[in-house]
Amino acid sequence: MDGQRPVTTGERLTVGQVAERFGVTVRTLHHYDDVGLLRPSERSAGGYRLYTDEDLLRLRHVVVYRRLGFPLERIEELLAADEPGAVLAHLRRQRESVLARLAELSGLVTAIDRALEKEMTGIDLTPQERRELFGDGFSDEYAAEAERRWGDTDAWEQSRRRTAGYDAEEWRRIAAETAAINQRFVEALRAGLPATSAEAMDAAEAARRQIHDRFYDVSPEFHRALGDMYVADPRFTKIYEDLAPGLAQYVRDAIHANADRAAD
Repeated sequence: MDGQRPVTTGERLTVGQVAERFGVTVRTLHHYDDVGLLRPSERSAGGYRLYTDEDLLRLRHVVVYRRLGFPLERIEELLAADEPGAVLAHLRRQRESVLARLAELSGLVTAIDRALEKEMTGIDLTPQERRELFGDGFSDEYAAEAERRWGDTDAWEQSRRRTAGYDAEEWRRIAAETAAINQRFVEALRAGLPATSAEAMDAAEAARRQIHDRFYDVSPEFHRALGDMYVADPRFTKIYEDLAPGLAQYVRDAIHANADRAAD
């Protein structure tokens, strides 16, 4: 596996050592333990988790399946099947699927850029500049609909004032920020972390702060309403689902959890 050292027979590794070797977080390993997906077989004299060779081999399979986008429940089913031939065939099919998606993944930034459509409507860019920034998914009809829905709101007017001076380079920086935030959501989801985890809530807070700083004032409660829109409006849902299956609901739940945290 990329970036991983071979497992040495007889090793007993701590959680921190396993996290470093496999490129996962300690929190993720604790979560796998909590849900029963990967429980370390041994404990040190001090009660610390110790991972055996068999544990590390199982983790390798878990990491592969997570990278392929499998939910934890499905991974547990595959590992419990204990059918090496079936698992190998399944991995080969998934490899073909990943290869087929390479072209799509090469346009990941463009797909992420489309998530900015709700803020981009009405800015002083030419149609050609809009499409260069946001791809063919930018719709003038969608922009007009957004103005009809929100054009008389304070948030709309505030966003118009703030973005009036943004040039194409500034929008590229905003697009890069959005890409980084969405990647945090994707990584948390694929690591099996719940939407209530610190990682997911921190990504939600970063998303809220970006809107708040770049476009219009967004309180945690206001952001909660935006999160609901991400699953209620199929167009916004598709933006997130194109990044990872189940991401729209995950982002919505993380936004709600972050709003609850802010209220505490």
